[in-house]
Amino acid sequence: MLNNKWMRAAVPALLIHCSIGTVYCWSTFKEAIAERIGMSTFAVGWAFSLAIFFLGMSAAFAGRMVEKNIHKSSLVACVCFTLGMAGTGLFIQYATGIVALIGIFICYGCIMGIGLGVGYLTPVKTLMLWFSERKGLATGISIMGFGLAKAIATPIMELIQNKLGISQMFYILACVYFIMMFAGHLLLKKPEGWVEPDVAKGEFSPLGMFKNKTFLCIWLMFFINIHCGLALITYEKQILGVTFAGTAALAAVVSIVPSVTAGFNALGRIGYSTISDNLRDRNTVYKIIFISCIIMTAIARVPSAITNGSTTYVFGAIVILLLIVVNSGYGGGFSTLPALLSSRFGMDKISKIHGLALSAWAIAGLTGNNMSELILSRFGRENYEPVLVATGILYIAALIICTQVKKDTNIEK
Repeated sequence: MLNNKWMRAAVPALLIHCSIGTVYCWSTFKEAIAERIGMSTFAVGWAFSLAIFFLGMSAAFAGRMVEKNIHKSSLVACVCFTLGMAGTGLFIQYATGIVALIGIFICYGCIMGIGLGVGYLTPVKTLMLWFSERKGLATGISIMGFGLAKAIATPIMELIQNKLGISQMFYILACVYFIMMFAGHLLLKKPEGWVEPDVAKGEFSPLGMFKNKTFLCIWLMFFINIHCGLALITYEKQILGVTFAGTAALAAVVSIVPSVTAGFNALGRIGYSTISDNLRDRNTVYKIIFISCIIMTAIARVPSAITNGSTTYVFGAIVILLLIVVNSGYGGGFSTLPALLSSRFGMDKISKIHGLALSAWAIAGLTGNNMSELILSRFGRENYEPVLVATGILYIAALIICTQVKKDTNIEK
């Protein structure tokens, strides 16, 4: 009864990804951390950037371990993620100033980031093996959990934080996520009869992959999608605040819309990847994502001064639609990636190749929100039009790169 694709692949993947996906709840408690340790939100914000950086880089280097032993990698992910979370709580509770900041960087940024990367990568190949005819659906189920985690965990985090305090929130969640991830670790199993190909050391070359035009194009368009997504998603509340400034709907929009866009982020993850199962070329999904984002950044405007009235709400509706489209494409880019890579390079070394591609996430984690920060510093904190122009240009570049990803007809979908 337990030895089926749902209990051995889908459920454990969701348990792991719904845990580690809470990294995107950072905005829920970053100000509370900054206030508690006496540092600026900008300085504390680098903990999130480091977490995404170590996520991508650990995934890039964990492919060999995941290929050899998913039980080892799932346990490493469980221990690192929850230990990093508990350690963050300790430094928040018992330290202040630069000591607390460095401790948070190490625990939340480095240790937890490693758990994020290894945990993100571990279930993916197993899912594609169990769902061999519906690889997009399989990875969409798992990676949807990563996107849905924010919508599920945010109100829980706010409740615990308000009732018990910020450090206690980290302790409680570390225990809860350890149980969830350890259960996923115990359940996760590759299909009976599957024998992992014996790939000799040196047969897979990361440098050689970056010399491959197809992989390089996929890496670049994946990077741009994340970079642009973070440039807009991390400033959602501020963009909405400027757009609806002075209106009666401001408070409701700022509190509700981020949860709505988080839901579309999750829907994009399962929706786009499932659609890719029914297309002749999975790369078409990325063309759809980039074209829709280009259109929305072209028509969306967030003027620095908008008068009250119907015009405000028309602009507001456009901006909300922009954020929905960007969130959906952001999530869909993640979930469609493994199946796209398998369609170009096969399944034998997919964990290594997927992990290497996730290094784009590491770099984008450092560049995406910081691009917006630099632009806003130059043009004004309430002028988001230059950010939209920059992201629109980058989406056009991504679409051009996307057209250069040729289909290998020798490898089956």
